[in-house]
Formats: sequence, structure tokens, C-alpha cells
Amino acid sequence: MSATDTLRADHDQVSRLEKIISKCAEELYKATEIPFSDIEKITLIISEFVDAIHHSREEDSYFPCVASYGSLKDEIRKFMIEHEFGRNIARLISNHLRRWKNGEDAREPVARFLRTYSIFLYDHLNKENKFFDEAEAHVLAKEEEVEMYEEYRSVIAITKKLEEMIKEIDYLEEQPWFKN
Repeated sequence: MSATDTLRADHDQVSRLEKIISKCAEELYKATEIPFSDIEKITLIISEFVDAIHHSREEDSYFPCVASYGSLKDEIRKFMIEHEFGRNIARLISNHLRRWKNGEDAREPVARFLRTYSIFLYDHLNKENKFFDEAEAHVLAKEEEVEMYEEYRSVIAITKKLEEMIKEIDYLEEQPWFKN
């Protein structure tokens, strides 16, 4: 296993989440009743897995290592901007969900920003996967890949949090509104 393999494995889970988010937005537009708790789980997974774990691995370790070779710096800059864009959308989802829970009619903005986040994830994952192919094939040494992988594995709290987030994704995939 390597750092790139780890990030690709993260992408597999994020892709599952993207499908859940897309379905949630679709069902909200159809006026399907979706428990607030399920939408809150989605926002939690975005915050604690996509941003705090996955994007952190990329921003704090993987991207700096690749950039240290003077390679792919423009792509990395674009990904950093996209990560911030995703954080902004996630904040909008949370803000409108809070309004909706407080009795305001905010179903539509919640659905709209969930849909926007889903589109963002789909596009972003595809671009990053191509970037990983390039970095793995032409930039990173096998030793660096192993070192970063060991670094990722050494943070036990993150490993446990990742397992929790995957269980939350499993839970959401079993909900009637998702299976509908």
C-alpha cells in the first residue's frame, strides 16, 4: 500500500458519499421526507472525513511532497482552491439546514447546495485521480509513498474516525430515501 493508494481508497468512500448526497438532493426536490438527522450525518461526514481527514492528508502531506519536486504546482494550487470552494458549500449546507430546523422554509437551498456539493465532488475526484496517476508515475519515489502511507497509518485517532465515517456512509446507504 502507498500514500497514493490510501488517497484513492479515500476517494472510493467519498464517491459513495457523493452518490448519497446526490440522491438526498434529488429526494428533497421531490419533497421526500428525509430526517434532519440523516442530512446532519452527511454534513458531519463532509466535515470530519472529506475535509478533516482526506483533504488534510492531501494538503499537509501529499501535495507538499509532490510540489517539492517543482512538479504539478499549478494543479496543486487549483486543488487547494477547490478544497476551499467545497468548504464554502459545506458551510452553506449547514447554515441552511440550521435555518430549516428552526422552522424556516429552507428545503430548497439545502437541496440546491447538496446538489452543488455533489457536482463538485464528482468533478474534483475525477481530476484528482488523474493527478494521482501522474504523481505516482512521474514524481514520487516509492520510498516517499511508503513513508507517507506509514504516517497516515500512525495516526490511530484518524484511523478510528475513518472507520466511524465509513459506518455512517453504510448507514445512509441503507435508509429508505436512498434506496427509493
